[in-house]
Amino acid sequence: MTNSQYRIQIHNAINEIPSSEWDALVEGNHPFLKYGFLHALEEHQCVSEKYGWIPHHIAIYDTQNKLAAALPLYEKHNNYGEFVFDQAWEQAWNSIGLPYYPKLVSATPYTPVLGQRFLIQKATDNPEKKNQLRQILFNSMTDFCETQNMSGAHILFANPEQQSWLANQHNENSYIRHDCQFHWHNQNYQTFDDFLAQLKPKKRKNIRQERKAIQQTGITYRILDGHKATKKDWQDFDFFYQKTFIEKWSTPTLNIGFFKSIGQSLADNIVLVLADLNDECIAGALMFKSDTHLYGRHWGAAKEVKHLHFEVCFYQGIEYAIKNGLQVFEPGAGGEHKIARGFSPVSMQSTHWLPFNPFEQGIQQFIKQEQQGVDAYMKECIKHSPYKSE
Repeated sequence: MTNSQYRIQIHNAINEIPSSEWDALVEGNHPFLKYGFLHALEEHQCVSEKYGWIPHHIAIYDTQNKLAAALPLYEKHNNYGEFVFDQAWEQAWNSIGLPYYPKLVSATPYTPVLGQRFLIQKATDNPEKKNQLRQILFNSMTDFCETQNMSGAHILFANPEQQSWLANQHNENSYIRHDCQFHWHNQNYQTFDDFLAQLKPKKRKNIRQERKAIQQTGITYRILDGHKATKKDWQDFDFFYQKTFIEKWSTPTLNIGFFKSIGQSLADNIVLVLADLNDECIAGALMFKSDTHLYGRHWGAAKEVKHLHFEVCFYQGIEYAIKNGLQVFEPGAGGEHKIARGFSPVSMQSTHWLPFNPFEQGIQQFIKQEQQGVDAYMKECIKHSPYKSE
């Protein structure tokens, strides 16, 4: 596909795109949008036909054949790893004999994290040009969706600025869904005690008791980046990861090859928290960092120890964010238990483009009720905020 200024191409593998040009479009050192992360998923078959994630990344090249913009994009044959649930939509389509799959999804696989979806050259300061490139990406996605007879195209977890742009397009085929996550916000804390000082006495006491109980077990912690993590460290963590998914009767799509690969390609973004007891690694959490955010992703343990999950996944992460001046800690989707530990509800949106919608009124009512439910849920969560000022 071409237009007067740009050449548009759909790539079925990210290694068809120059890695340095792709990374030049990524803002804020965002780990899950970097070439190394997306390439590792593809190289180690974490996204593939087997798991229902098939790459179709859209690239826009300028007249010098340099990458000007891109959209990470996947053909989906299930909703696994999306964290925006549409089983009810699938059932509705199937009820009248229409296939819901395949569909298109722009997201980072298995990663419910806010970020760019429209990757634009950073030198593109002209708002009109930036919006033009966004529009070309969006139109290319919807054109591809229609020509391939897919049921829809879905943009998940776009950052607030890009989600606002999507919401303002007033496309009659687009629908905005709402959800909620829990994030921790750094209020210029210098120490973990500074953070605790902002909590109500009972909540502060509970956290201190949890941490003290873990401390008395003799467990120690290692926080490693990709440079320091050894082959054995990754083997240990891969064991924890696989064990957690299997015990939950779920599918562990990541593997040791993927972990070792990102340990090298994203070495500076890696925050691997490992818990040791009696010279044995017993648990771990894999986190990532950008220039401003810490992201909690996966956790697992060889043995059950009370409060260990909270310590490894939350408190160690909060301490790391404070020490390194990170503004926000996103620990992952779900979990009301996060509220008592200092995480606050944050509104999330996603955009869903449906070229043919036989349930227009039903979808609109579904979305309206869903938004009302999310709003009510967030208000209820705020009532239980552990912070003194709320």
